[in-house]
Amino acid sequence: MNQPKETLYRSLSEQVSALTEGVPHLIANLANVSALLNQELERINWVGFYLMENGKLVLGPFQGKPACIEIAVGKGVCGTAVAEDATVLVRDVHEFPGHIACDSASRSEIVVPIHADGKIVGVLDIDSPFVGRFTEEDRDGLEKISKLLEKIWE
Repeated sequence: MNQPKETLYRSLSEQVSALTEGVPHLIANLANVSALLNQELERINWVGFYLMENGKLVLGPFQGKPACIEIAVGKGVCGTAVAEDATVLVRDVHEFPGHIACDSASRSEIVVPIHADGKIVGVLDIDSPFVGRFTEEDRDGLEKISKLLEKIWE
Protein backbone atom coordinates (compact mmCIF):
# COMPACT_ATOMS: atom_id res chain seq x y z
CA MET A 1 0.00 0.00 0.00
CA ASN A 2 1.39 3.36 -1.00
CA GLN A 3 0.06 5.24 2.03
CA PRO A 4 -0.66 4.46 5.68
CA LYS A 5 -4.18 3.12 6.22
CA GLU A 6 -5.05 6.03 8.50
CA THR A 7 -4.27 8.43 5.62
CA LEU A 8 -6.15 6.25 3.14
CA TYR A 9 -9.31 6.15 5.25
CA ARG A 10 -9.16 9.86 6.01
CA SER A 11 -9.02 10.52 2.26
CA LEU A 12 -11.81 8.01 1.58
CA SER A 13 -14.01 9.62 4.24
CA GLU A 14 -13.51 13.03 2.63
CA GLN A 15 -14.36 11.59 -0.79
CA VAL A 16 -17.46 9.79 0.52
CA SER A 17 -18.67 13.05 2.06
CA ALA A 18 -18.03 14.96 -1.17
CA LEU A 19 -19.86 12.34 -3.25
CA THR A 20 -22.93 12.05 -1.02
CA GLU A 21 -23.53 15.42 0.67
CA GLY A 22 -26.71 16.97 -0.60
CA VAL A 23 -27.48 14.06 -2.94
CA PRO A 24 -30.95 12.70 -2.09
CA HIS A 25 -30.65 9.43 -4.03
CA LEU A 26 -29.80 6.45 -1.83
CA ILE A 27 -29.04 3.91 -4.56
CA ALA A 28 -26.95 6.37 -6.58
CA ASN A 29 -24.96 7.28 -3.46
CA LEU A 30 -24.31 3.65 -2.57
CA ALA A 31 -23.34 2.88 -6.18
CA ASN A 32 -20.80 5.70 -6.18
CA VAL A 33 -19.39 4.70 -2.79
CA SER A 34 -18.99 1.07 -3.85
CA ALA A 35 -17.20 2.24 -7.02
CA LEU A 36 -14.93 4.54 -4.98
CA LEU A 37 -14.01 1.81 -2.49
CA ASN A 38 -13.41 -0.67 -5.30
CA GLN A 39 -11.09 1.82 -7.00
CA GLU A 40 -9.15 2.80 -3.88
CA LEU A 41 -8.89 -0.35 -1.74
CA GLU A 42 -6.18 -2.80 -2.70
CA ARG A 43 -6.41 -6.58 -2.74
CA ILE A 44 -10.20 -6.85 -2.72
CA ASN A 45 -12.48 -8.73 -5.10
CA TRP A 46 -15.96 -7.55 -4.02
CA VAL A 47 -17.36 -4.47 -2.33
CA GLY A 48 -20.95 -3.47 -1.92
CA PHE A 49 -24.06 -3.16 0.15
CA TYR A 50 -26.85 -5.36 1.37
CA LEU A 51 -29.97 -3.47 2.45
CA MET A 52 -32.54 -4.55 5.03
CA GLU A 53 -35.85 -5.32 3.38
CA ASN A 54 -38.71 -7.21 5.05
CA GLY A 55 -36.46 -8.62 7.76
CA LYS A 56 -33.66 -9.89 5.51
CA LEU A 57 -30.66 -8.51 3.66
CA VAL A 58 -31.17 -7.88 -0.06
CA LEU A 59 -28.34 -7.20 -2.51
CA GLY A 60 -27.77 -3.50 -3.21
CA PRO A 61 -25.19 -1.62 -5.29
CA PHE A 62 -21.84 -3.39 -5.58
CA GLN A 63 -18.66 -3.90 -7.58
CA GLY A 64 -17.53 -7.45 -8.34
CA LYS A 65 -18.90 -10.77 -9.51
CA PRO A 66 -22.64 -11.49 -9.23
CA ALA A 67 -23.59 -12.12 -5.61
CA CYS A 68 -26.18 -13.77 -3.41
CA ILE A 69 -29.45 -11.86 -3.64
CA GLU A 70 -30.95 -12.53 -0.20
CA ILE A 71 -29.26 -13.31 3.10
CA ALA A 72 -31.17 -14.18 6.26
CA VAL A 73 -30.31 -12.39 9.48
CA GLY A 74 -27.91 -14.62 11.41
CA LYS A 75 -26.63 -16.42 8.29
CA GLY A 76 -23.16 -15.95 6.84
CA VAL A 77 -20.90 -13.05 7.71
CA CYS A 78 -23.40 -10.38 6.62
CA GLY A 79 -26.31 -11.90 8.53
CA THR A 80 -24.10 -12.36 11.60
CA ALA A 81 -23.10 -8.67 11.53
CA VAL A 82 -26.81 -7.78 11.59
CA ALA A 83 -27.71 -10.32 14.30
CA GLU A 84 -24.85 -9.11 16.52
CA ASP A 85 -25.17 -5.45 15.47
CA ALA A 86 -21.39 -5.32 15.20
CA THR A 87 -18.63 -5.27 12.60
CA VAL A 88 -17.50 -8.78 11.75
CA LEU A 89 -13.92 -9.16 10.56
CA VAL A 90 -13.10 -12.65 9.27
CA ARG A 91 -9.46 -13.55 8.73
CA ASP A 92 -10.26 -16.75 6.78
CA VAL A 93 -13.83 -17.30 5.57
CA HIS A 94 -13.23 -21.06 5.32
CA GLU A 95 -12.97 -21.08 9.12
CA PHE A 96 -16.21 -19.10 9.62
CA PRO A 97 -19.14 -21.39 10.47
CA GLY A 98 -21.95 -20.95 7.96
CA HIS A 99 -19.99 -18.78 5.53
CA ILE A 100 -21.97 -18.15 2.33
CA ALA A 101 -19.58 -18.52 -0.61
CA CYS A 102 -20.89 -16.22 -3.33
CA ASP A 103 -17.39 -16.10 -4.85
CA SER A 104 -15.15 -19.10 -4.21
CA ALA A 105 -12.08 -16.85 -4.63
CA SER A 106 -12.92 -14.86 -1.47
CA ARG A 107 -10.75 -15.76 1.51
CA SER A 108 -11.30 -12.91 4.00
CA GLU A 109 -14.20 -10.55 4.63
CA ILE A 110 -15.31 -7.57 6.66
CA VAL A 111 -18.92 -6.51 7.16
CA VAL A 112 -19.93 -3.22 8.82
CA PRO A 113 -23.53 -2.48 9.85
CA ILE A 114 -25.13 0.80 8.78
CA HIS A 115 -27.78 2.38 11.03
CA ALA A 116 -30.58 4.90 10.64
CA ASP A 117 -33.18 5.89 13.22
CA GLY A 118 -31.61 3.50 15.73
CA LYS A 119 -31.91 0.36 13.58
CA ILE A 120 -29.77 -1.46 11.04
CA VAL A 121 -30.69 -0.46 7.49
CA GLY A 122 -27.92 -2.33 5.71
CA VAL A 123 -24.32 -3.47 5.71
CA LEU A 124 -21.13 -2.61 3.88
CA ASP A 125 -19.53 -5.89 2.78
CA ILE A 126 -15.97 -6.22 1.42
CA ASP A 127 -14.27 -9.46 0.36
CA SER A 128 -10.66 -10.23 -0.48
CA PRO A 129 -8.98 -13.19 -2.16
CA PHE A 130 -6.22 -12.97 0.50
CA VAL A 131 -6.36 -14.54 3.97
CA GLY A 132 -5.92 -11.91 6.67
CA ARG A 133 -6.42 -8.95 4.30
CA PHE A 134 -8.47 -6.89 6.79
CA THR A 135 -7.06 -5.43 10.01
CA GLU A 136 -8.29 -3.41 12.97
CA GLU A 137 -7.20 -0.30 11.03
CA ASP A 138 -9.60 -1.35 8.25
CA ARG A 139 -12.33 -1.89 10.83
CA ASP A 140 -11.82 1.61 12.27
CA GLY A 141 -11.68 3.26 8.86
CA LEU A 142 -14.71 1.44 7.47
CA GLU A 143 -16.75 2.08 10.60
CA LYS A 144 -16.11 5.81 10.12
CA ILE A 145 -17.26 5.51 6.51
CA SER A 146 -20.36 3.63 7.71
CA LYS A 147 -21.17 6.56 10.02
CA LEU A 148 -20.94 8.93 7.05
CA LEU A 149 -23.26 6.68 5.06
CA GLU A 150 -25.86 6.80 7.82
CA LYS A 151 -26.41 10.46 6.90
CA ILE A 152 -27.76 9.52 3.45
CA TRP A 153 -30.73 7.73 5.07
CA GLU A 154 -31.72 10.90 7.00
